[in-house]
Amino acid sequence: MSEHPHITRMREAYLAFGKGDLDALQEFWSPELLWHAPGNSSIAGTYEGVPAVLGFLGQVLELAQGTFRAEPQTFFAGDDLGVAVVRLTGQRDGRSLDVINAQISRFDGDRIVEFRDTSSDLDALDRFFA
Repeated sequence: MSEHPHITRMREAYLAFGKGDLDALQEFWSPELLWHAPGNSSIAGTYEGVPAVLGFLGQVLELAQGTFRAEPQTFFAGDDLGVAVVRLTGQRDGRSLDVINAQISRFDGDRIVEFRDTSSDLDALDRFFA
């Protein structure tokens, strides 16, 4: 049985992110992308459009001093939605991050139009990015 096309797209996007190739991510996203980052830290909120999301991801990588990793554990997909269960890790100024997040992508065709992140430990995520 072949893999659902949304799983393939998500897998490729996580590989690009893992390589630090933020420019390549644009091929997976709608120009009108909405990105919801959970929590109450300085980076939490909703980002609208690819430039805003690229700025957000750049800030995440900068704050984590090059140590931030998003390691997919498993993928699920249907006609309009894909879910990646992801282990997020990083180091920052003596603080460590190690949480499991469910990251939900809403698709229009083969492009992600909305991304919503949820966390198994929102307090840990907030402390890390405080």
